[in-house]
Amino acid sequence: MIRLLCVEDNPDDVELVSLALERADPQRRYELTRVDEATSFVAALERDYDAILCDFNMPRFSPYAALQILMARRCTTPLVVLTRAIGEDAAVHVLRCGAKDYVTKDKMGTLPQIIERVMGERQRALDKERLDRELEAAYGRLKKLSARLVVAQERERSLISRELHDQLGQTLTGVTIHLHAANRAGNPDAVRKHTDTAMEMATAAVEQLKTLSFSLRPAQLDLLGLVAAVQSAVQRVADPAGIAFEVTSRGKEPARPGVNAAVVMRLVQEALNNIVRHARASCIQVRLRFLPDGRIGVLVVDDGVGFDKHALLDGQQSERNFGLYGMIERTELAGGRLLIRTRPGRGVALRAVL
Repeated sequence: MIRLLCVEDNPDDVELVSLALERADPQRRYELTRVDEATSFVAALERDYDAILCDFNMPRFSPYAALQILMARRCTTPLVVLTRAIGEDAAVHVLRCGAKDYVTKDKMGTLPQIIERVMGERQRALDKERLDRELEAAYGRLKKLSARLVVAQERERSLISRELHDQLGQTLTGVTIHLHAANRAGNPDAVRKHTDTAMEMATAAVEQLKTLSFSLRPAQLDLLGLVAAVQSAVQRVADPAGIAFEVTSRGKEPARPGVNAAVVMRLVQEALNNIVRHARASCIQVRLRFLPDGRIGVLVVDDGVGFDKHALLDGQQSERNFGLYGMIERTELAGGRLLIRTRPGRGVALRAVL
């Protein structure tokens, strides 16, 4: 069904248009609605039409007035001018004003083809507008994501710097102090005491370095694979906190971990940190799924206190939600999407496919 709005002061001409359409295109059905002045034209535009057929010579209305109304209402319905005779200058002028085409009334047989063409042009224009809007929205999201990425990188660098300064730096400073003290001491017992203390602190520095290195990229990820690295990460966090845990996997793990494996590892680590800090959970489940084309699915579930997702995420970034936003951004940068299911008192389930 093709719906046409006919702007025509003569009902007989509308009937002639209907007959001409039936003869020229019997396979299609046409629904024609007639108006003959501005008020009824504006009222008719409340409905959606595939095209508008407008007579060129009317005492109370004109195609120019109709085009002005369409432009004011930002209506994209194509308008085709119908006329008994029209000069070349008038035809060019009406097309410049926005009409999509014109047809003389002695050549009504071409009207179905013209209607189909202007409908196709309208659809292509609408598709282009939609794609432009989607592209603009995607570009806006990319700009925001890039800005968040810079902030996240700076935050991680700040955390690493703080860890190096506050822990490793102070420990190594203590080692240096005790070695100098041992060098200055004249008493063998004092030398041995300072030396033993320096060795203990050096051992602690090595452990601190291992912990920091593991948080950046676990060695197991490259040596043993993602499943073993996740198992180790969960165990390192859950055992000291007294939380039961289970790590399972499906599918064949690639021989060498790809970029997505490192992202999954980061998501699991951040999820574990949130669980230990906030969830008060007694059980953690981590499920990995290896999919075709190098894709990886990850699910992290806890039975903790949960939270109000909308209250936490529907607003500006803050210290309260920075970790969750970081997880969302990491997933999006890897071409995936993070889904969060939670309610107060019902635990949290984080799912992503990368």
